Amino acid sequence: MEMNFALTVIIAVFVIVDPLANVAFFVALTEGYSRKERNAVIRKTILVAGGTLSAFALLGHFIFELFSITIPAFKIAGGLLLLTIAFSMLQGGRPKSKITEKDKAEALEKEAIGIVPLGIPIFAGPGSITTVMIYMSEATSGGWDWGLIALVYLAILITMILSYLILFYGKRIFERMGRIGAMAFSRVMGLILAAMAIQFMLTGIVDFLIEYGVVSV
Repeated sequence: MEMNFALTVIIAVFVIVDPLANVAFFVALTEGYSRKERNAVIRKTILVAGGTLSAFALLGHFIFELFSITIPAFKIAGGLLLLTIAFSMLQGGRPKSKITEKDKAEALEKEAIGIVPLGIPIFAGPGSITTVMIYMSEATSGGWDWGLIALVYLAILITMILSYLILFYGKRIFERMGRIGAMAFSRVMGLILAAMAIQFMLTGIVDFLIEYGVVSV
């Protein structure tokens, strides 16, 4: 159970953060930066994104209670959101929920781009926030399962470490992959994400039917 949960959550968080697909934007934003300046941006990006995802994973349970949101409803809504992002990735575009033209125009200060738009909302956007909150809800749905909770944070940690390495070698990776390679990878990730989004919604619908006694286990 824990092994399956670990593999699922690690893959899901990595796919929705999608650091490889973000390399092109990182390289473009840091064009002309020195190695020291680029490293500072990378560190800030990872700290902001990791901190944001960790905070929402921790507070997600309390947000549910505060706004009287049921876990099945959030799974269905989260699945719909992830599905729209997946469709955008499959079409070779950047999801609008992750970056806007205004964000690009405001990214003027060199290190500030590590906070906005790289940290938020490119790496820690609505999709990735929704993903960690959904998996945290699964880890706490039958009581606080600290083993599963630790796996959610492990998934965030692994994704941030891989994101750091990918950004650190970003320019070299981008030169090797090229724009076509990056686009192809993004579409493959989009397909995987679409399947996960459908699974989220199906699970939410089944949980809803069970919770309201429409069907029995």
